[in-house]
Amino acid sequence: MSILDLVVPDLSFRRHQAELMDDPGLDPVRHRRALRALGRVNRISFAAERVWGEVRRLHEEMQRPVRVLDIACGGADVLVHIARQARRSGVPVELSGCDISPVALAEARRLASGEAAVDVFELDVLREDLPSGFDLMTTSLFLHHLSREDAVALLRRMSERTERALLVQDLRRTRLGYVLAWVGLHTLTTSDVARADGLVSVRAAFTTEEVADLCREAALIRAEIAYGWPQRFTIRWERA
Repeated sequence: MSILDLVVPDLSFRRHQAELMDDPGLDPVRHRRALRALGRVNRISFAAERVWGEVRRLHEEMQRPVRVLDIACGGADVLVHIARQARRSGVPVELSGCDISPVALAEARRLASGEAAVDVFELDVLREDLPSGFDLMTTSLFLHHLSREDAVALLRRMSERTERALLVQDLRRTRLGYVLAWVGLHTLTTSDVARADGLVSVRAAFTTEEVADLCREAALIRAEIAYGWPQRFTIRWERA
């Protein structure tokens, strides 16, 4: 038995469970600290850079403002990063984010203050209709929060509602991913919520094969699945 066998749980099956940040009764101070920790994780994981690449490509093709919806946007760190990149690059954008959490939306509004291109609103994407009129629908680190059935349904609804493309980013359920999550969260933050939820997230994440199955079940024909740092996957799909 290796050291990894002693410290990493059995990841051969998906263990989907609620996280601390899913609890609407979580203390707001602890919630905000966790959201800021997640923003740091997103930065070192290049989550916003991947979305920005899609925004820039769509603008080159359409030659008009790119309308983006970030589903389960949390503290809106991804949207704010894109707004700043777009301003520096002269790319016109209309950026929206939705989340079910009032605490997350308050943090998003704080972070996005002064960014006229960013707007956030409350929406329960599992029970309410997704809005239309967006060229790119994206979400990051949300899929693993969902049951398999809800994950398939969300992917299908995103593809039906987007005008052009969707981009989904999330964790892969791997032993290396578990170790990186532990090391990263104990390096980047002292948030007890982020540290606990990070490991729960890896156990609830999908494997390579499971991601491909989700795309097939959601009828995402020609979906492109890519893998990157740090043990992440992206699903990219565009209308024919």
